[in-house]
Amino acid sequence: MKVKNITNKENAEMEHTLVCLSASPTNTKIVKTAAKMASAFGGSFTALYVQTPDSDKMDDASKRRLQYHIRLAEQMGANITTVYGEDVSFQIAEFARISGVTKIVIGRSNVRRRHFWSKPTLTEKLIEIVPHIDIHIIPDSMADSRYREKTPNFLQNFIPYPKDLLITLLMLVLSTLLGVALYHFGFTDSNIIPVYILGVLLTSLFTRGYFCGIVGSLLSVMLFNFFFTEPRLTFHAYDSRYTVTFAIMLAASIITGTLASKLKSHAKLSTQAAFRTKVLLDTNQLLQKAQDNDDIFNITATQIMKLLNRSVVMYSTKGDKLSKGALFPVEPDGISDDLFTSDEQTAACWVLKNHHHAGATTDTLNMAKCLYMAIRINNNIYGVVGIHVNDKPLDSFETSILLSILGECALALDNNRNAKEKESAAVLAKNEQLRANLLRAISHDLRTPLTSISGNASNLLSNYDKLDEETRVQVFTDIFDDSQWLISLVENLLSVTRIEEGRMNFNMSVQLMDEVIDEAMKHINRESAKHTIRVEYRDDLLLARMDAKLIIQVIINLVDNAIKYTPDGSIIHITAENKNDFVWVSVADNGNGIPDHIKPRVFEMFYTGDNRIADSHRSLGLGLALCKSIIHAHGGKITLTDNLPHGSIFTFIIPSGEVNINE
Repeated sequence: MKVKNITNKENAEMEHTLVCLSASPTNTKIVKTAAKMASAFGGSFTALYVQTPDSDKMDDASKRRLQYHIRLAEQMGANITTVYGEDVSFQIAEFARISGVTKIVIGRSNVRRRHFWSKPTLTEKLIEIVPHIDIHIIPDSMADSRYREKTPNFLQNFIPYPKDLLITLLMLVLSTLLGVALYHFGFTDSNIIPVYILGVLLTSLFTRGYFCGIVGSLLSVMLFNFFFTEPRLTFHAYDSRYTVTFAIMLAASIITGTLASKLKSHAKLSTQAAFRTKVLLDTNQLLQKAQDNDDIFNITATQIMKLLNRSVVMYSTKGDKLSKGALFPVEPDGISDDLFTSDEQTAACWVLKNHHHAGATTDTLNMAKCLYMAIRINNNIYGVVGIHVNDKPLDSFETSILLSILGECALALDNNRNAKEKESAAVLAKNEQLRANLLRAISHDLRTPLTSISGNASNLLSNYDKLDEETRVQVFTDIFDDSQWLISLVENLLSVTRIEEGRMNFNMSVQLMDEVIDEAMKHINRESAKHTIRVEYRDDLLLARMDAKLIIQVIINLVDNAIKYTPDGSIIHITAENKNDFVWVSVADNGNGIPDHIKPRVFEMFYTGDNRIADSHRSLGLGLALCKSIIHAHGGKITLTDNLPHGSIFTFIIPSGEVNINE
């Protein structure tokens, strides 16, 4: 049973249900039935509309029904797809084959075959082309028998335009003149006939419909007969074989003209499809480069305006409300306030609340001038877009591409939101880590000096009279050293915090670096007596623009750091020099050095590596972090290098300065 359940699940995931969309009133029931079937069988659900060259000739009522069916299918979870083609059944079958469709749902057609030579119905052709796919025909006893799917009206293609008539006349005249020239130079009839066929072809290419092509074909035969057959300049022909020639010429001209008209229609549809597909691809690429939500909304609105050549109104969401709408007009001096009336605002708010289309060309708040659609993923709505319809509904393919663009926009906004949430989570985690490090450092590393202070103070209180003078001095000295260490720690922590938050006030002035270093040496840890400290000034005048107190703190931290982490008797060498408009100060020691894996992190706050200090105080890792913050605030930099053969060199540079003397 367990294996069987898994197999059924796998089969359900392979199911792909396809429903065919149309403008028929019964298509609503077909879409709903197909949605229920897709839900029952599982798998994917697609709604397909085949746009033919005659789709643009539908009346307004049919266009509105078609748009309603597309929206209905979208609301029921279908992926909307539009394809172009003249043979509807072939396009459905080809799409089903490529997309792995397993079930096709269509309605019962009212078209019947009246004779055995009549064209087969859509259902019959589908069964013949894709016999391996289940085709479900949905009957409807309540169907409107008065509605018939309009077939291409052949007579509509015979309505001429004055411009087309002039082009036809011009082509006939040019063909005749060229034929006369060829006849004059001794060319035969077989060379002149292609000239008229070429004229008919050009006529079909530059005119609309079939009328001019067919009329041009008939007139071409008559002109050829009048000018180039014996007896000339009459409509008679001595040779009876010309009748066959005329028939073949007429048939070739009509076929050529008809094919040219169809190719022109298909070329137009293909050009439109290529342009709209390019807009969709460009939208995807632009959205990937967007920096924030405003960029995403602007790109989406611009691409929709480019696709539809209509004005666009874009609203973003702020909680449960819409922000002030942004207008993207097709014409700069066109509509403005007309798209922000109370009717428009009401329609946009309704879409935000109900997550469905509203406004023009819909049954909801259709007094609005714009069609409003939600930018959403599942139940997350990020905005509402309004397209100015202007009494011209969107066609099916425009709607399909528009939905794809809105889907890409919603996906980009969702990704942007997720990225911000991840960034916020990362910042929060980093802050929590810093807080945890600080608490851990304080709880562990402050215990020793505080215990020492408390213990020594208690010892003095209890045994003061019993202690000799030397012991008392040593106890007082230990308390003083521990308290000074704590004071230095607090000052470093406050300084780092103020600099990082930008609250530190710098008192900048031009100072002599040798005086600053000499002042720093007066405040060095008393443990320095166990080390040899050498100071070297390689230039006579070392002027730098600095906050002297902060730079003194940097030098004290660097030298104290060298004292704490090097063995007794080590040599600490301080050098200062001018180089490339900067003052370079180095603090080098010949201790054990710093391991390579620790070097990248020595300037991080609260990082102490694996070192232990000789007096059992554990450093909080604030000294070097403070040095880095101070030097960067002065426009300089601080680095760590090895002091070969062993030891470390900390070097900081700050811009040099000049003293202005005003006489």
